[in-house]
Amino acid sequence: MNNRETKYNQFALAKEMLETSEIIRNFRTKDLSPVVDALKKSKKLFLTGEGSSRIFPAKNAINIAQKANLPLTVYTQGSRQAAEFELRDFVLFGASNSGKTKEVISLFKTKSAFAKFALTAYRDTPLEAISEAGFILACGAENAVAATKSVIEQALFYHKMLLNYEGKDIDRTTLSKLADLSAEVLEMHIDPEITEKIVAAPIIYFAGRNVGVAEEATLKTNEITRKKSAYLEGTYAVHGIEEVMDKSETVIVVDPYKEEEEKFQEVLVKGVGMNVIAIASRDTIFPTIKIPTLEGFNNYLQLQTCWNLLVEIGIAEGINLDKPVRARKVGNEFLG
Repeated sequence: MNNRETKYNQFALAKEMLETSEIIRNFRTKDLSPVVDALKKSKKLFLTGEGSSRIFPAKNAINIAQKANLPLTVYTQGSRQAAEFELRDFVLFGASNSGKTKEVISLFKTKSAFAKFALTAYRDTPLEAISEAGFILACGAENAVAATKSVIEQALFYHKMLLNYEGKDIDRTTLSKLADLSAEVLEMHIDPEITEKIVAAPIIYFAGRNVGVAEEATLKTNEITRKKSAYLEGTYAVHGIEEVMDKSETVIVVDPYKEEEEKFQEVLVKGVGMNVIAIASRDTIFPTIKIPTLEGFNNYLQLQTCWNLLVEIGIAEGINLDKPVRARKVGNEFLG
């Protein structure tokens, strides 16, 4: 994918994806000390939102907190289910690009929390008005229906927030490296044979860790390629679903567990007869889209590689990447 060829630059989706590397390079936020102070007092964080504003940003944040063994409880759930929980001891963060997502606004209006903060792409939104403070993304508006550059900036915001909680930060050198590598994976050439196999598949499964990457790629598959897709957490792909899989389908495994590759080969390739493709920073036994690595930030690179692949699939299918038939930019808009 690149900005030089008409087949890509005619779409707002591709342009916005390719803007991501510079958004990373120039990433900054206003002072997070009010949030950090609240977290140190409550020691509980709840991240909510709907769709892309929650899946990768929140689950990536949970993974960061778990790996660092932070003395901080971090949960996520969609806002309607979150409304069933007791949240009064939690710092509640609601991510909504529009600041008008109905479910999030309802939660913020009806539930008590230790503190409430909004993360939006616009100022003076209904969500910000009912929060103690609002933080505004710098990525700008997205014209494509599928959220892309905003997802990465939301994830970086939470990443920085958790590092600040530890008394650390994301240094400019790391951001620069991540920006360079993001541009590399977004613009890298995808083997046409891999694309052709996926285009022919009626269903695309994404398998991988529960860190938001494979799950978010599943949603993007629906929005970008208009194909049916499903997220298979961890090694779920070889724990029963193979009974109803078909050889015409494809599984894309994000960063496969090396010790489980043979089992995937045995069950899915040999047993079902289907295509299995890997996205990884090392060679695997499957056709592999090989990508660079950056400690602590590999999830960002994996997700952007998925974007690149999905754009190639959509273009090969000859569809308008910017205009899905039913999907909307704001899924359920607050109109009050």
